[in-house]
Amino acid sequence: MTASSTRRTTATRSRLAAVGSIAVAGALILTGCGDQTNDSGGDGGNETGKSNAAPLFDKLPKKIQDAGVIKAGTNAEYAPMEFQEGGKIVGVDPDIAAALGEKLGVTFQFTSGSFDGLITALNSGRYDVAMSSITDTPQRQDGLDDKGKKLGPGVDFVDYFVAGTAVYVQKGNPKNINSIEDLCGQTAAVQRGTTYEKALQTQSKACTDDGKKKINIEPFENDTEAQTRVKSGGAVAGVNDYPVAVDLARKADGGNAFEVVGEQVDAGPFGIAVNKDNKQLTAALEEAVNAIIEDGTYKKILAKWGAETGAIDKAAINGGK
Repeated sequence: MTASSTRRTTATRSRLAAVGSIAVAGALILTGCGDQTNDSGGDGGNETGKSNAAPLFDKLPKKIQDAGVIKAGTNAEYAPMEFQEGGKIVGVDPDIAAALGEKLGVTFQFTSGSFDGLITALNSGRYDVAMSSITDTPQRQDGLDDKGKKLGPGVDFVDYFVAGTAVYVQKGNPKNINSIEDLCGQTAAVQRGTTYEKALQTQSKACTDDGKKKINIEPFENDTEAQTRVKSGGAVAGVNDYPVAVDLARKADGGNAFEVVGEQVDAGPFGIAVNKDNKQLTAALEEAVNAIIEDGTYKKILAKWGAETGAIDKAAINGGK
């Protein structure tokens, strides 16, 4: 789930999905909860917290130094940003996390769950961070829904990527959809709780304001269901993060299932979400993102996944507007 994210308010996210030049290591299936966990990072942290050769280890909170891991929540179904392959969570985000782990001297341990529950799980203490193509928005920073209702304490974001919203359709574009504006009066499929669901809601209002029919928006729990709806013809189009839509069009059924139409819109930053009370971790992650940008690792990861259009020059905290 806007560029992306989507990425990626709680009902909004432009989202964009990782085995890279930096290795993703150690996956295991968590029994009893249906989630998948994957460890990616450097050599692991120092369990005693006494010393570590990694350049930014001392910047981390002692709790994370002692644990040697950063627990990361994700929704692993957005290739090339984050997805599951061979029992592991892989993609752009896990590879970036692995590179950050090298700088920080700890391992990122990914667990896959539902997207719309990631921030709640983060603030409950289940995760240290949420990293899942989440678009950094003021609403998410403040813990608000798209109507301004307070849902929680909000989060801080360390921005590391940028992406926009894209529309994809059946191969051959049988309904002649060329942009999101062409969806007035049509049925569109989308994942619930994303910025691109919000993009459809915004466009639907624009349709009715212009005297046209609203968009029939069909939200699904996961993006795979939305894709299936488009593929079957039940929806004329799906909306997703631009890199995700491009990857889907290139790979699904050998490139014969979907195509992307129009240009990406509403580009915005993806951020690593961190609890607002954990300022030390936020600052350490910002330094680590800048470190992998400066040493060239960052661009190599993006190039591996064909995601170079999302590159940034410098990390930011809460840069979403």
